Amino acid sequence: MNWSVRPEPFATSDATRLRRDYYAEVAGRYWRRPATEAEIDEGLADDPPDRLAPPTGAFVVGRYGDGGGDEGVAASCGGVRLLDAATAELTRVYVSPAVRRTGGGAALLTALEDAARRLGAHRLVLDTRLDLVEARGLYVKRGFREIPAYSSGPYRQIWYGKELTAPAGR
Repeated sequence: MNWSVRPEPFATSDATRLRRDYYAEVAGRYWRRPATEAEIDEGLADDPPDRLAPPTGAFVVGRYGDGGGDEGVAASCGGVRLLDAATAELTRVYVSPAVRRTGGGAALLTALEDAARRLGAHRLVLDTRLDLVEARGLYVKRGFREIPAYSSGPYRQIWYGKELTAPAGR
């Protein structure tokens, strides 16, 4: 079994399903109860697709399966958007619970770091919540370090950053 992560339009059926799954999980954890379909719809209404599209952003979908590529099951997603000419922000980073600990998080972050570089970023930042322990562990394992707050809001409790170096072999 392997992972393939590629750019995909924000509104494809797979990308939409994964974003709904992401929002259901993070909202459910925050509220300590399952999110309703109406709450998911409301949360996604504040998620405009143009933020994660070229030329200032990107969205990717990861597929997991025997053959990789388009044959795998869509099981992860994430976005990156420029905050300024040198800094990009990670957002909507999600790996389906059924396939966590299979390398999908690392594959997803590698693809998002590459996307940020293609956008011209030299630094990657993100904000998250303290209760999202799996995500926080992944970020630290992948070289992100805690940084001072660069954003505010009810769901922002901890901030991470990472300097982007040129990928190996380039």
